[in-house]
Amino acid sequence: MSFQIPITIAQAIENIENNRFLLPAIQREFEWSHEKIEWLFDSIMRDYPISSFLFWRVEGETKSSYKFYKFLREYREFYKTHNEEYDTAGLSDFTAVLDGQQRLTSLYIGLKGSYAYKNPRVRRKDTEDNIPTRKLYLNILEPLQDSEDGRMYEFKFLTTKQYEANPKKWFRVGEILNLGKSIQFNRYLDEHGLKENEFTYETLSELHEKIHTTASINYFLEKDQSLDKALNIFIRINSGGEPLSFSDLLMSIAIANWEQKDARKEIYKLVDEIRDKGFYISKDFVLKTFLFLHSKDIKFKVTNFTTENAVEFEKNWDQIKQSILEAFELVKRLGYVESTLTSKNAIIPIIYYIYHRKIHQNFSSLRQFQNDRLVIKKWLNLALVARVFGGQADSILTSIRSVFTKDISSAPIPHGILEYPADKIVALLKGSTKDMTLTDEYIDNLLLTQKDDNLAFSILALLYPNLDYQNGNFHKDHLHPISRFTKENLGNNNIPDADQPFYLHAENNNSILNLQMLDSNENMSKQDKVLKEWVETEAVKQGISINKFCENHIIPVNFLEIQDFSFFIEERRKMLNEKLKQVF
Repeated sequence: MSFQIPITIAQAIENIENNRFLLPAIQREFEWSHEKIEWLFDSIMRDYPISSFLFWRVEGETKSSYKFYKFLREYREFYKTHNEEYDTAGLSDFTAVLDGQQRLTSLYIGLKGSYAYKNPRVRRKDTEDNIPTRKLYLNILEPLQDSEDGRMYEFKFLTTKQYEANPKKWFRVGEILNLGKSIQFNRYLDEHGLKENEFTYETLSELHEKIHTTASINYFLEKDQSLDKALNIFIRINSGGEPLSFSDLLMSIAIANWEQKDARKEIYKLVDEIRDKGFYISKDFVLKTFLFLHSKDIKFKVTNFTTENAVEFEKNWDQIKQSILEAFELVKRLGYVESTLTSKNAIIPIIYYIYHRKIHQNFSSLRQFQNDRLVIKKWLNLALVARVFGGQADSILTSIRSVFTKDISSAPIPHGILEYPADKIVALLKGSTKDMTLTDEYIDNLLLTQKDDNLAFSILALLYPNLDYQNGNFHKDHLHPISRFTKENLGNNNIPDADQPFYLHAENNNSILNLQMLDSNENMSKQDKVLKEWVETEAVKQGISINKFCENHIIPVNFLEIQDFSFFIEERRKMLNEKLKQVF
């Protein structure tokens, strides 16, 4: 390995564009935030070092015996994050990037591509309204003032609409690539009147110099064609610091050792399939799950992921993949969505059970597993409400696995087990910091959970277990309509001023204490009706007494009027507390 003559950023971009720079399969995917890219360009403008790079010259048979990928150009958060595999069969010798992918991809996106990220307070949805495409621009009118992160130049990813709101302020950074020669650059400045403002002239001149003239890409070049050596170098340079996680190293080992399947393609395809079910996992989750299924130690350590493990991973991949998919299908049928599934780690023991029982074909739907699914449903709701998987996830996962087996290598699951061992897990954790039998104080705090809190679904699912969660046929609903809790409405109902703060407090009107879970038909009938009217109407419609209807919905039958709201809250607190105690 030797240090080479540095090249310019423009030369590096040209090499990427023409596929003379490629990424080996052992590389992780691109993961820098848009802020980090903006910060990188500021560093370049100010002559700050951006560290050296490590390249691998790929020649001869090595080209066809290993997989390589193109650089990502148009990044789209959640939806376009995977690199495209490149067929190198007809390609002359090329260079693979062993260290520096994140920086080079950032430069490529900033100068040639785009970066789409989600707008705040909107859903994850693959539309331009939710995740608009943005290109990198530079403020050429003035420097940044009082920047908290020490930046001087304002690089910013903007939508077309944001740019057009003030086009004189912004210069699209990628345009500088078309102005390589001095005569082209100066003609462009003259034609657009960009020499009149001193800051504008100096800033664009600086950008031109840093992209086309300054040789800032310093790199070492490895020429040995051994794949094992390339992997070893890759691990050595990355295992000592933060930039690459151990899960990335494990992924690299899997990629290097799978022979029949493409590990990178298979794992990221699974991640996408889970996304299509409405949940977001990473490769880390897949790798952690494999360790939980097959490794004595589930921590992310290189020693826990050997060549032998990688071979076993590939051999069992189809069953592992199907078990993960089936577990998430089950969770979806239980009514969970991304926001309410507050811990993905809670799914791993369920995957273990499905996988080692070999029931990964339609476990979520076959009638024969109906009772088993009910056990898992209650356990999952309890685990999430009790926050069992907060904190040291590896430790709690290892403890839970001990319920299934004492020896993962020879007996992963007891012979003859026919039901998810929820009771044994609860018993194992009893008395620990992850105890699933909760105290009165904890339950009281749970009852103050707000309607839009991610945990509200799990709590209400425990209180109302018999609804049709499978088809999303349920709704969180206020018993006393939230629209009634305004000073004007309270005054119209003759609620004394002194009592109104209790009514208006969110812990009373918007918490579990004033919430229920309804099926969609009941919710349509409820709309904004006052509680007493709705109860009486529904009881008649269902042909049952008011007392029975209130019992089914955990409603204090003696306090249905808004004037009795304080009594309603205290009585319902007792009823819900008792119900949750029974559950726990």
